[in-house]
Amino acid sequence: MQRAIRLYLSHLTSEAALAANTVAAYTRDLARFAAFTEQRKLALKDTMTSEVIAFLAAERRAGGSLATLARRQSALRTFFRFAAAEGLVAVNPCLELPSAKARRRLPRMLGARQVEQLLDAPDPEKPLGSRDRALFELLYATGARVSEVADLRTDSVMDELAVVRCEGKKNRHRLVPLGRRARQALRHYLQRERPVLAARGPNAPQLFLSCNGRRLTRDAIFRILRRHTDAEGLPPTSPHALRHSFATHMLENGADLRTIQELLGHADIGTTEIYTHVDRKRLAAEHSAHHPRG
Repeated sequence: MQRAIRLYLSHLTSEAALAANTVAAYTRDLARFAAFTEQRKLALKDTMTSEVIAFLAAERRAGGSLATLARRQSALRTFFRFAAAEGLVAVNPCLELPSAKARRRLPRMLGARQVEQLLDAPDPEKPLGSRDRALFELLYATGARVSEVADLRTDSVMDELAVVRCEGKKNRHRLVPLGRRARQALRHYLQRERPVLAARGPNAPQLFLSCNGRRLTRDAIFRILRRHTDAEGLPPTSPHALRHSFATHMLENGADLRTIQELLGHADIGTTEIYTHVDRKRLAAEHSAHHPRG
């Protein structure tokens, strides 16, 4: 089992061109399945549909969300498809596996006033305050994924054109406009704080640096955001919530779905359409509050 998983993960990395985060998630999913089969002393060639179902049921009982279970099932489907193609198993046990789809949930987001409170939270005159404000302004101004922001380089920001160049999934690039406040925050950070941070480290090219001058990781960005939301008494917020807030506020203020799709870097308009449900929820609330028979 372990050898087959290693071959499959090598295939994903070298040939399938999946996003690094997807490969990392599949690695974790298959490691859990391997541990499950080892406990049962189950060989790869003897794995049946019933064992795969038993694994998913055990994961559900352990508290796995429907979204996580759907992804684990997807990892197992593609793994066993690969194993069958390579002759490692005679029968693909996932062929008769019932389809599992995660329920589409409305994105968690912040209201406009909460976003303003968060953006104003970092003090640019305090250590790392300039960086944190520029980071939050850019996340909200662009709706970029946290991994995209972590990978931004100093030359990704084209101030004279008022745009930032983001590299999305499968190496797709897009130019996203930057508003006045985001540009001001970035200039302040680049002129005053980033040179100080860069001098402490290995001359990293990334835009956002840690206190030791190294690339600011996505996990570090999560922690920075959580620290400021906790200090401000705001709901627990992730960088993805800022991405959702950006898209929803754009839609509420009249932007069309195609524009939002382009700004978010969605390959499929269907992915963007979830924001219409967010808007309908707001409209329903307004109707209920103001209509005489609401």
